[in-house]
Amino acid sequence: MTLVTVSLEAIFAGLAFLLSCYATFVTVRFNHRQKALIESQEQLNAMLLRQGQQEASNAGRADLGATFVKLGSSKVRLKIWNKGKAPARNVRIEIADASDIFIPSEIAEKFPLETLEQHQSVELIASPHMGSKLKHAVRLMWEDDCSSDNDKTVYPTL
Repeated sequence: MTLVTVSLEAIFAGLAFLLSCYATFVTVRFNHRQKALIESQEQLNAMLLRQGQQEASNAGRADLGATFVKLGSSKVRLKIWNKGKAPARNVRIEIADASDIFIPSEIAEKFPLETLEQHQSVELIASPHMGSKLKHAVRLMWEDDCSSDNDKTVYPTL
């Protein structure tokens, strides 16, 4: 039987080795978390950059829409508005079967509209009757800072 004697230096060396292993484990775990944080920051920055670019491109874009508005029990108007961030220029309109419920001379007087600013609208008098269609195809065409050939078809219903 041999007697193993452990010196004080060997005990401290073993403790130092264990402490070093623990520190390495903690450092590796921290580096993984740091890497995940950096990746999520990069994704967030890329998303914010895309959002900023989209907002910048939308800043020069007009967005037109149309709907029927009822005023009282018998008055009806077709309201055309600009909900975009930029003014719409040279606004034109095409309505299938326009003579059915609209006055053609009023359309000819108001359109082409030179400028339709943001949140501005224009209204056309509508005179629906028992035999008129409930849904009308309205084609809106305009120019803005982003394009000179914008086109949108909406289907307002009575």
